[in-house]
Amino acid sequence: MKRRFAMVLVLSVAACGSEPAQPKFVQGTSGSTAPATAPATGAAAFEGWSDPAGVGKPYGEKVTGLLTFRGNPTRTYYGTGPVSRTTPEKRWQFPRSGGLCAKSTDGKGERVWCGSGWTGQPAVFERDNRTWVVFGAYDKAIHFLDAATGERILPDFPTGDIIKGSVTVDPDGFPLVYSGSRDNNYRVIAIDRGKPTELWKLPATAVSPTMWNNDWDSTGLIIDDYLFEGGENSQFHIVKLNRKYGKDGKVTVSPKIVFNAPGWDSQLLKDVGDQNVSIETSVAIHGNTVYFSNSGGLVQGWDISGLKDGKKPKRVFRFWTGDDTDATIVVDEKGSLYVGSEYERGTARSKKVGQMMKLDPTKKDPLVWKVDDQKGNPAGIWGTPALHKDIVIFDTNGGEVLGIGRDDGAVRWRFELPGPTWQSPVVVDDVLLIGDCKGDMHAYDVSDTTAAPKKLWTVNIGGCVESTPAVWKGNLYFGTRAGAFHSIGVK
Repeated sequence: MKRRFAMVLVLSVAACGSEPAQPKFVQGTSGSTAPATAPATGAAAFEGWSDPAGVGKPYGEKVTGLLTFRGNPTRTYYGTGPVSRTTPEKRWQFPRSGGLCAKSTDGKGERVWCGSGWTGQPAVFERDNRTWVVFGAYDKAIHFLDAATGERILPDFPTGDIIKGSVTVDPDGFPLVYSGSRDNNYRVIAIDRGKPTELWKLPATAVSPTMWNNDWDSTGLIIDDYLFEGGENSQFHIVKLNRKYGKDGKVTVSPKIVFNAPGWDSQLLKDVGDQNVSIETSVAIHGNTVYFSNSGGLVQGWDISGLKDGKKPKRVFRFWTGDDTDATIVVDEKGSLYVGSEYERGTARSKKVGQMMKLDPTKKDPLVWKVDDQKGNPAGIWGTPALHKDIVIFDTNGGEVLGIGRDDGAVRWRFELPGPTWQSPVVVDDVLLIGDCKGDMHAYDVSDTTAAPKKLWTVNIGGCVESTPAVWKGNLYFGTRAGAFHSIGVK
């Protein structure tokens, strides 16, 4: 049955929970409770963690590339074109035969996993006069490929279990890759040796108390020598990396955990009635506030303005979605949050606040608007939304793709793909790129945000396209659940 959404404009819905009241604002460098904004021409340069003027832009200027899941600290950068408006060619496949497969155990027991899935976005970047593609896969390894040929640049780096998340490449130019795995560890890996070399790992048991399990699906952010990362141990971590180079010229790290906090609170555990409160979302940082959510539906914002001065972060925002919220929070230039949530528990709260939400952290009642997807169970949103001009684009478990007005929450357009669609939509050069579970990658013209998207092309890849593509110089790089990793574009 075709699922339809009910759009509701919400003028006043209070944040839920009986925890002590938390101030709800985005902390600026001046200490003002006003939303952080880009400085006017001639104003002083931004001083803080993540300049709001960087929304939609690359992750700094020191490394050229798409370096982390959704590209930058606000998760709003999707790559570079020119993206072909005619059907692209299949450039290469890795491996050329066979698949990236391994056995892994979860709540459903042991089974074979192949290829890559949610979130699974590769990093693509320029280094040593060539373009690298780095990604983790379900064969329990991280791969380092030449973007032009699909051949290995470095040997594979093995982990003890499959990799579901996305890697991050150091944005400050240190030859480091950061990645989690289902094997209990989040790793820092050097790529300036003959083979990728583990320099440090953060076990899920390094902090306490923990809850749920020891997987690492979240994609870390690195800013000013600090790593920000959430774990399925249900804890949020901040690590001082202490990166430098040794006497031999090789990169070194000496990490220290400087802060951690539970992703849950007592009110959340009471409200959800279970302990599935893992952090699978990737953290986002806007101004001096870091945001993340968890599988219990708790959205939090923590003020990190005093971190470098030894001051502990302080929670400044709390909102409960009512259900599993694994999609990464996206933050726009004004500091508003776009939050996608699943619909599985069927709580009264999730029915009230919907599955796609726009939140204004400066308001006492932060819910600006909502869009529902409650026809069926499971339903809702797994993929991270994309901002494009004046709309936000997202897909649903049932296969619908929607464009929503960012200001008013009005549904501009919608269409359907074979579901489930867990991939995070990507928009580059006014072209929406999104895969489906039938095995096709699609491109749509979204230059006119008020009109229904026009189909440009479809390329059949084979296997559910669940992981998010990286787009670099017009070429696409992504894996499928059939087992292989692919590049399509212009040869």
